[in-house]
Amino acid sequence: MSLHQQLELLVAKTELTVSPKQIDQLVGYVELLNKWNKAYNLTSVRNPSDMLIKHIMDSIVVSPHLEGQRFIDVGTGPGLPGVPLAIMNPDCEFFLLDSLGKRIRFIKQVLHELKVENVTPVLSRVEEFQPEQKFDAVLSRAFASMTDMVNWCRHLPKDDSGVFMALKGQVAQEEVAQLPDWCSVISVKPLIVPELDGERHLVILQDQD
Repeated sequence: MSLHQQLELLVAKTELTVSPKQIDQLVGYVELLNKWNKAYNLTSVRNPSDMLIKHIMDSIVVSPHLEGQRFIDVGTGPGLPGVPLAIMNPDCEFFLLDSLGKRIRFIKQVLHELKVENVTPVLSRVEEFQPEQKFDAVLSRAFASMTDMVNWCRHLPKDDSGVFMALKGQVAQEEVAQLPDWCSVISVKPLIVPELDGERHLVILQDQD
């Protein structure tokens, strides 16, 4: 079965609407990730079929929860969840930030080859990045702890309305308890990722000061 067919079957198990062009771009991203991975070691997932589940589906299930126009994916790695979300939301603006040059080079190649025009790659450490405009949401699935994420990224969301969105497996109460006083969890949304073993959650946090 082709990657296109596999992805269409996975999408059919969700409520998501994905156009043929978006399917093409998402599969193209997996093919590029697989090709570059051999030299650049961008992900520990080696099999393209597994990438569809663990990278593409795991990212795009967040799409219905995005509110606003401007998003930043911090610690994006090879562009996750930012590239799949940008493909799913062509009318929104995505900044993909990482401190490793090879990852940003890969993302630039992806944008060029797949003609994705709503992404700005940023080579920087997150605490040093000062955007001209702040963001509706700060996304990440890379941070070890939500405390690190909100502390290092506090300068990025819009002052009154911006949120942090952390993609997590299980949500441990002790991790929530360690959050700084100024930050609180607004909601925890269970994410259903077809054929993925283990729990996935989207934790939405906001600066209450």
